[in-house]
Amino acid sequence: GHDNRKLAEPREFALNDESLMNMAYGAYKKTRDVGVRIATAYYGRAPRKTYFFGGSEGGREALLMAQRYPKDFDGVVSAVPVVNYTGANLVRARLGQIQRNGGWINPAKVKLIHEAVIAACDKLDGLADGVIGAYEKCQTVFDVRTLRCTGGADTGDTCLSDAQIEADLLLRRPFKYPVPFRNGLTSFPGWNYGGEDQPGGLVDTLTGPKPPQFPAETRKTQSIGWINGDGFVRYVFVRDPKFDPFSFKPEAHAKRIREISEMFDTTDPDMSAFLDRGGKIVLKGNGADYQRSLLQETEYYKAVVAKMGQARVDRFIRFYVTPGVNHGGIGRLASGGVVPAKVDLLAILDDWVETGTPPGELVQVAQERQAPFNVIGARPMCRYPLTPRFVGSDPNEASSFSCGAQ
Repeated sequence: GHDNRKLAEPREFALNDESLMNMAYGAYKKTRDVGVRIATAYYGRAPRKTYFFGGSEGGREALLMAQRYPKDFDGVVSAVPVVNYTGANLVRARLGQIQRNGGWINPAKVKLIHEAVIAACDKLDGLADGVIGAYEKCQTVFDVRTLRCTGGADTGDTCLSDAQIEADLLLRRPFKYPVPFRNGLTSFPGWNYGGEDQPGGLVDTLTGPKPPQFPAETRKTQSIGWINGDGFVRYVFVRDPKFDPFSFKPEAHAKRIREISEMFDTTDPDMSAFLDRGGKIVLKGNGADYQRSLLQETEYYKAVVAKMGQARVDRFIRFYVTPGVNHGGIGRLASGGVVPAKVDLLAILDDWVETGTPPGELVQVAQERQAPFNVIGARPMCRYPLTPRFVGSDPNEASSFSCGAQ
């Protein structure tokens, strides 16, 4: 480990090869092995079952353990994982360059995009509630170019300039890599539409309250995406703290970028070794997550199915998506309420491992914020590619929804 307080910038640790290797994959195997030895010494026997539960970077680590060290865990929960770690930071870096050159989408324009997405896609799941349940279908229904300013120049907050449309399309379309990445991937899938203006939406994570700067300003003015992209370019890709990230060209650093992909990316579609040892995976994505992309999971899951076949995949993976919630699992309804998104995935994994009975559709809830934390809403959490469709009368009852095709 390292103490960020002793570093000039948080990413400075990446200049040390061992520290970077530990963050990429080494630390988690070491920690697991030491933890098992400590538990065995204390209790006089080895743990009967071991699980890995992680979200975001921890979700990447969960998949990493199942892929690289398949014998070490009986089951993993991988929630909102950063599957394409390297590619996401390439996109963030490129977005920063476009935003600096006239493509910054200010908060008012983010709201403009959100309102247009709602108008085009909100009712596709049968309920106008502010949640884009048909998150994949919306990709083909909504066209951001309908918001273009006359002539393409920026004429105010009621339209998007050509440069701003370019920035949005960069986020929504596959981003081509300068060289094939780990497991042959050639592009980052981009982000889906929905939840742009809610907390944890585009402003917080990708576009920022202010345009990106170098040196970067504070997190109060810069997006999380730019803070990460800037740091990743200078300390991980180029390894020069003084390098100007606005001049970064991936093609000039293709060899190093490929090395980082080999270290970090958890995109291996062949999970046969984990299946053969009896391992189970609960994979969870959020439909309005701009800190990382839901499309990473959908593409990865499809790749595993293509490699191993649906019947084998169904024996050890359950993939669920919660539409309308951000990276932290929080989503805002048009009514002002919250999207039901609470579910105990660890208990579900443990039951599957112990009994061998795979989980089906789940129910996620919204609760009061104070004791006794009464349930105030419920919706099904559907297995991908199905999504909740409103078929009843009370949007607060899970029975009013069914899991159907988008």
